[in-house]
Amino acid sequence: MATEIDPAVRKAEAAARSFFRNARGSHDWEHTRRVCNLCERIGAAEAADMAVLRVAALLHDIGRADQDRVNGRVCHAQKGAELAGPILQPLSLSADQKANIRHCIRTHRFRGDQRPETLEARVLFDADKMDSIGAVGVARAYLFAGEIGARLHNPDVDVERTESYSIDDTGYREFKVKLIGIKDRMLTPTGRRMAEERHAFMTAFFNRFLAEYSGAR
Repeated sequence: MATEIDPAVRKAEAAARSFFRNARGSHDWEHTRRVCNLCERIGAAEAADMAVLRVAALLHDIGRADQDRVNGRVCHAQKGAELAGPILQPLSLSADQKANIRHCIRTHRFRGDQRPETLEARVLFDADKMDSIGAVGVARAYLFAGEIGARLHNPDVDVERTESYSIDDTGYREFKVKLIGIKDRMLTPTGRRMAEERHAFMTAFFNRFLAEYSGAR
C-alpha cells in the first residue's frame, strides 16, 4: 500500500477486513494483502489510477465467503461487486471511479465470463492471478486442497475429468486445469513479464512432484 494512505483507501480497508474473519486460508486477508502489493507494482508500471486500483484490490474478494459456503455455486466476483456498492457509496471518489472499481471486482475472476475492459481491471486481474502461480501459487493450491478434504494426488484418474471441490480436487489438478494456463492469460505487459518467471518455477515443481510421487526420483 502507499506510504500516505488516502482516506478512501483507509475506509475501504476497514470495511474489507470484516469479510475475512472466518475466511479459508487460501483466500484470506493475507491473499488480499499480497494482491494489493502486486497491484502497487504492476499498477505503477502501467500508469493506472491508483486510487481506483487500491480500493478494488482491497475489495476484490469480499464475496469469496459466499462462494465457499456453497462450494462454488455462487460467483464471488459478481457477489463482491454487489457487496461493494454500499461500501463505495460514501467514499470520496467520483462516480466513474466507483463504477470502475465495481467493474474491476466483477471481472477479476479467472473462470468468469466478463472481460476486464479498463486498465485498472486488467491490472487487478493480473495481480490476482499472479498470486496463484509461482511458489505462493503452489502453496495455495495445496492449502485449498486441504481445506476441501482432497487427497495429495491420484494418478489413476484423468484430472481434467474430475470435479472441483471433490476428493480429487488436488493441488496437481489445480495446476493442470487452471494454473498452467495463467501466464498466457495475463493482460498487461508488466504482468506477462512477471508471470514467465513464476510459471517456470511452478512447472519445475510439479514435474519434480510427479517424479517423486512415482518413485522415479
